[in-house]
Amino acid sequence: MVDKSDLLRPVDVASRIHDVLFTVGQVCTIANITKMQLDLWTERAAIATLGVKQRLYNTDAVEHVMLIAQARDLGFSVDAAIEAAATFRARTGAGRPGAIAA
Repeated sequence: MVDKSDLLRPVDVASRIHDVLFTVGQVCTIANITKMQLDLWTERAAIATLGVKQRLYNTDAVEHVMLIAQARDLGFSVDAAIEAAATFRARTGAGRPGAIAA
């Protein structure tokens, strides 16, 4: 007799994570920032969002926000953090389909 668990196969969550959209609150929690910071950075860094009644962020946008947060934690000004994040993303290929960030 076959054990029911033998019929299951491993799941690959990572391959589907790019399909997930995050709300403003979720992005703030993930990046450990305030909504006010997210609003400012989204506007100043021209971070693309989706949604009509509610802003939604894809994983690329969340990564962008987290890089800005990391730079701010290192003491960069907002403008310098946005620039550093953009430079890092350009150098590592972040934000391009199929790209793997370093």
